[in-house]
Amino acid sequence: MTATQGDLADLSRFIFRAPNWYSSLVFALVIGAITGVAAFDSQFVLGDAWEGVFFVGLPTVAASVLTPYVDRRLGGQLTPNRASLLALLCELITIAFLVVAGLLVVLTTSGQDLLLAEPMVEPLGQQFVFDALIVALASIFAFRLFVIMAVSRHSVTVAAIPASIQTVSAAVLLFIYSGTMRFFEIRGPLLRSYLSRPQEAPPELLIITPDDFVILAATSLLYAGAVWLFLTVIDYPWQRSLDVSVLDFIQGFIGHIAEGTRELEDFFEEIGEDAMVPVTVTSFRRSDGSEKARFVLPMIHPGPMGEIGGGNLPERVAGQAEGLAFPPHATAGHDFNLVTEREVDTIIDAAETAHENIDFGTEASVSIRTTEGDAKLLGQLLGDDAFVVTTYSPGFADDVEYAVGLSAAAEARSAGIDDVMLVDAHNCNNGLEGDDLGHVSPGSKRSFDMIQGARKLADELDAAERGQLRMGVAWEETDWEPQDGIGPLGVRVAVFEVADQRTAYVLVDGNNMEPGLREKIVAAIQGVDEAEVMTTDTHIVNTIEADNQVGAAIPDADLVAIVTDLADRAIEDLEPVEAGMASERAEVTVFGNDRTETLASHANAMISMGSALAAVFILAVFAVSMLIFFLA
Repeated sequence: MTATQGDLADLSRFIFRAPNWYSSLVFALVIGAITGVAAFDSQFVLGDAWEGVFFVGLPTVAASVLTPYVDRRLGGQLTPNRASLLALLCELITIAFLVVAGLLVVLTTSGQDLLLAEPMVEPLGQQFVFDALIVALASIFAFRLFVIMAVSRHSVTVAAIPASIQTVSAAVLLFIYSGTMRFFEIRGPLLRSYLSRPQEAPPELLIITPDDFVILAATSLLYAGAVWLFLTVIDYPWQRSLDVSVLDFIQGFIGHIAEGTRELEDFFEEIGEDAMVPVTVTSFRRSDGSEKARFVLPMIHPGPMGEIGGGNLPERVAGQAEGLAFPPHATAGHDFNLVTEREVDTIIDAAETAHENIDFGTEASVSIRTTEGDAKLLGQLLGDDAFVVTTYSPGFADDVEYAVGLSAAAEARSAGIDDVMLVDAHNCNNGLEGDDLGHVSPGSKRSFDMIQGARKLADELDAAERGQLRMGVAWEETDWEPQDGIGPLGVRVAVFEVADQRTAYVLVDGNNMEPGLREKIVAAIQGVDEAEVMTTDTHIVNTIEADNQVGAAIPDADLVAIVTDLADRAIEDLEPVEAGMASERAEVTVFGNDRTETLASHANAMISMGSALAAVFILAVFAVSMLIFFLA
């Protein structure tokens, strides 16, 4: 990937799952109780806690319960879990405003008491705290408006209805328990009973007047206009370049990080393009006809992140094989990310069709390693087909582009080979440093190194010694987790033996490798003549960080020890096998040419420039808010 794409993939660090709605509610009520103890001053601590639960927690409860119902009645899709989490965040924002305002009041008051001369700053009072509360209530309305517009794709006027629930609930409580009704001419026992209860409220609320509610309404309207203008500004480049709305991206991303939904895939599907991709399968079976191992190589990229699109492709492919599955990385970059996980089913169907069309044979060639420029290729014939692994290690390299892989495979076939399984070993990179990150693109010197190296290897294989193929395999799931850079397939080793020559192929379920680790593994394997290390490029590990490479979080010695043990076990497992290879084409929807870079650049620009623009908007509306307070 490029540095820009790496920045987009790095958004995966924000991924989490929204807690259950009742967990958010319990936490909100506990926070409300703590706030009540800190803010109110009754005779009993439990009384303060109850007032906190009532005045701080109750609007949160109302927002949690009513927002998803109202939103869905309006055609939205806000779930109870998301609504409760949103309400909790807004409660915390409100408390933060009040805490800061309270500290300023304490500091200015204490400063006046300590100063003997005339104070430079006028001491702030309780009215300042309530002014901060008005700003907080307007702010959470704006925040909720932004989220609901993104999640449910309402217009600003429709989204304002569910967005206002928490602010309106708080305002209603303040109106009733502050005794604001005493300012109106309308009186009567019924109204006094239900709309005016100042005797049951903390004395701090008695300073509230009807003007405060007018200011709250005006401030909320101002903030809603700022949200609409902000979204219009940042949406313009998305509409112009990709013909999609930034809200579609935000909607999908929020759904993914909050509840693991597939809404982000719907966005990717909108910008995707149809593509034909080869799916090559190499199968090995025992003399009794049972499958011993299967190599599956769909020419797509397992991204973009987590389990979105084809991010979990290696595990899905491995689950369909009868024997031990080896799903290495193909020569394809992020432009060939599958847009949805549903596309993986198409790949699997094509792999099954290819497997059914395999003609098996017992003959294979010894392995040959050749070098052309920076490219190193290791391969051997299986009948009239070739299994080839390419690497640039110890040079840094990330993805080999689709066109380069097709050209290299075609060059090998021109030497008389029927079919080619061309694997990108994807085993040495320096993370996300630099602008290119070792991307092997058409027209580059390294692309020609691979293409010419493939022809050179094919010519040498044509003259290579042949014999009966024997194969042994071994697998260790390992105790490592995705945060350690290792996916659920763990480490797998296959050893081919032909004419007394042994070749080990190591597959690690991870996304590339730290520099030098591949060389350590190859040097440590005993009892073989050649060895190569591959990674699956699974993007499950990138839910932790974008460059969570194999070897970054685990000791090299531990991985080397597992590989050498597996190699020994694979050698002990050697037995005669039949092998065959076949390819099938699958029509899938992928990101498409240059779409990944365009999406990544827009998303990164939205994050960097959008943050600055948001800061400007926030400062501007706060300044206007202060003006409203002064004029009022």
